[in-house]
Amino acid sequence: MSTNDSHVQQAMQDWWRTDIIDMQPGSIRYHGYAIQDLIGHVSYTEMIWLMLHGELPNAGQAALLNAALVAGVDHGPQAPSIAIARMAATCGVGLNNAMASGLNVLGDVHGGAGEQAVELYHHIDQLVQQGTTVEAASQTALNAFWNHGKKFVPGFGHRFHPVDPRAPRLLELVEQAKAEGVVDGRFASIAREVERTIHHSKGRLIPMNIDGATAVIYAELGFPAPLARGLFCLSRSVGILAHAWEQMQLPDRNKGPIPRQYIWNYSGHAPRELKERES
Repeated sequence: MSTNDSHVQQAMQDWWRTDIIDMQPGSIRYHGYAIQDLIGHVSYTEMIWLMLHGELPNAGQAALLNAALVAGVDHGPQAPSIAIARMAATCGVGLNNAMASGLNVLGDVHGGAGEQAVELYHHIDQLVQQGTTVEAASQTALNAFWNHGKKFVPGFGHRFHPVDPRAPRLLELVEQAKAEGVVDGRFASIAREVERTIHHSKGRLIPMNIDGATAVIYAELGFPAPLARGLFCLSRSVGILAHAWEQMQLPDRNKGPIPRQYIWNYSGHAPRELKERES
């Protein structure tokens, strides 16, 4: 092979570069581990960790990540991602289309609060690392948040639950992991201080919700903020799949967001006649 041909071949091989998978005929390795060694020995949660971190987690890390993933699986048809998947299913599309329809609405408002909460916790942590107390850092970060006209603090409060039943259990597991030396607990402390600061500033308790609690776990486990949303998408995809499949077993066709006996409120122009128009 000539030098030029060698350079061309190397350029072709470098077109896609990845540290994730090495695959040759008869061989598949993820971050160096042979797939046949992983199958039957590594859980799905551990595989997620391996793919994102490049190393296998210890038992405590895997358990904490697993708890966060389990907590976000489903929140019923009142959640837009679930409702849209079910509506898509009534249009006669396949499971993959229904799932994609639901996943595609996991944006900044529905599905993005976990990522935003991790960003908030990291901001506060940076201020603390610079010598600010966690109390002052929380107040500074929240003031900046509110001064930008943002009304809702991501990860706190819930339109359906007075207290989100998932959050206290997740925080309990974080404290357990801290006691076992799995995490250091600083992001849990920051999140609780944010809750106290909101309470003091607003004059009423606005409890941490699942997004705030899972954000604690993702931050404690070293996941960058954008991966908090990606991990939530993985979690919620299970619920989307279950609801889409259930809907496909029902006879409904073209099922919209509200029952057909109810109609929307029209707020446009009053009834009018179309005048004769010049040709």
